[in-house]
Amino acid sequence: MDSALTGCRACPRLVAWREQVAREKRAAFRDETYWGRPVTGFGPADAAMLLVGLAPAAHGGNRTGRMFTGDRSGDVLFASLYAIGAATQPTATRRDDGLRLLGTRVTSPVHCAPPDNKPTIDERDRCRHWLINELELLAPTVRSVVVLGAWGWQALMPALTAA
Repeated sequence: MDSALTGCRACPRLVAWREQVAREKRAAFRDETYWGRPVTGFGPADAAMLLVGLAPAAHGGNRTGRMFTGDRSGDVLFASLYAIGAATQPTATRRDDGLRLLGTRVTSPVHCAPPDNKPTIDERDRCRHWLINELELLAPTVRSVVVLGAWGWQALMPALTAA
């Protein structure tokens, strides 16, 4: 599933944006190679808890290739997960930083960084099958789903129904 997802080009606006951001880069990250592709879920496939966000950040997940990694929201999230024993370290700075999630997986209903952090409803709906696939993968083990924000909730409900 991950290799198919990272090759997705279904949403022209999102593809153009994620690739533009990866080319132009933020000055603070000018020497880094940006991921610039759809970002997959992160964490074990047998997780008991699933966290659902919105979409990768332009200079976070779109840069690092891992959900909530390298951005401020991830700073809070991973410190919190570490505090409850669901992460091996309190920080997430890059894809190969050694962070592992324990019994927890993070994902999003939209896998490409959207302009202004605002995907359209059509983009969300085009991406839904990836969320359904992930929910089906986790179905044998997931016991709780934590949704971060209204957008994630609105995207999750139809996916849960379909999964």
